[in-house]
Amino acid sequence: MWLIDIIKELLTKNGLIWAFLIVGVIYVASMYLNKILFKGKLNTFTIAMIIAMIISGLVGAKTGKTKGLADIPLFAGVGVLGGSMLRDYAIVATAYGAKIEEIKKGGLMAVISLLVGVVGSFIIGVIIAIAFGIKDVKDITTIGAGACTFIVGPVTGESIGASSQAIALSVAAGVVKSVLAMILIPTLGKALKINTPQAAMVVGGLVGTTSGTVAGLTALDPNLVPYGAMTATFYTGLGCLLCPSILYIIARAIFGA
Repeated sequence: MWLIDIIKELLTKNGLIWAFLIVGVIYVASMYLNKILFKGKLNTFTIAMIIAMIISGLVGAKTGKTKGLADIPLFAGVGVLGGSMLRDYAIVATAYGAKIEEIKKGGLMAVISLLVGVVGSFIIGVIIAIAFGIKDVKDITTIGAGACTFIVGPVTGESIGASSQAIALSVAAGVVKSVLAMILIPTLGKALKINTPQAAMVVGGLVGTTSGTVAGLTALDPNLVPYGAMTATFYTGLGCLLCPSILYIIARAIFGA
């Protein structure tokens, strides 16, 4: 029994190293699944992300908490590895792989994709909110903003005084979008010809949700990550500017105060 206690203490105190091992095991398992079940036709990263999300969902259902595997003390290091600090560090680090010449080539299209992405996502979110019977314009706007990203939603809701329920729904909408981006970008990337820096910039501008775009492009082609991450980051900033101001004013004009 004392050996088990020593192992638990060792793993708990070295949670981050343990987390790397867990991720490695999931990835290796995904490689074999891809090879045996799918004959190598799917992307291994995509399979690994799906497995990780299933594990997180099952653990969340068991514990009733929100951090997935990280809610179990033995696996707390997973929360550090997957937390915002290391994620943002990795995103910033990828910028060193970007070429200014390629960024200039996609400049105009990237700007257009940003506007289309933010406004388009907002409209879809608004339609969904109305379809579910939400009538308050502040709540409608907040959920529309959440369809942009799970950061834009709460920022907008707090700015215009939306209800806490609407803010929570906006976060949920953004998380769903992020997960879909993680899965669909690598799955449909080749068919959609997302194979150039310019295409990655357009994807980042249309989809936003930096974490989802980065994860999806990493699975598709790591060389495209800096370009998609750049426009996806601008997407969040643009959404935080437009949703609580211009888009909120337009929503009030259409749906009433």
